Amino acid sequence: MKKIIGRTDRASFPDLGLTHLPIKIDTGAYTSSIHCTNFKVDGGVLYADFYDENLPKSKPKTVSFTDFSTTKVKSSNGEVQNRFEIKSTIKLFGKVYKIALTLADRKKMKNPVLIGRKFLNKKFVVDTDLEDLSYKAQQNEH
Repeated sequence: MKKIIGRTDRASFPDLGLTHLPIKIDTGAYTSSIHCTNFKVDGGVLYADFYDENLPKSKPKTVSFTDFSTTKVKSSNGEVQNRFEIKSTIKLFGKVYKIALTLADRKKMKNPVLIGRKFLNKKFVVDTDLEDLSYKAQQNEH
């Protein structure tokens, strides 16, 4: 049975060491993306700097990936970008799921993470009237 998710929430990314990041659910987007900067490939390894939104003044955390690819992503304005894509995990409603994330500089965006249809498909139904269902459920457990 599919779980109901609202238009926004907070999710953790265990593989990246990031917790309670604000996420926006976007059924118009196919892929999911996460905010990071300074992506570079050196010796076949991808390096990217991630930020803990809960600690705005903290230094970025550099994470390395040996398993990555590149993909073309068309933005809402029709612009096509080549982006790095990584395989990672996301924790929602107390469950850890596999997720493919494209890396993008989203500092001008309200939410550092955008969750698209590729991840939502067969797992979630979106109710745009609701927000933070996973985050609130997790807070109630403690």
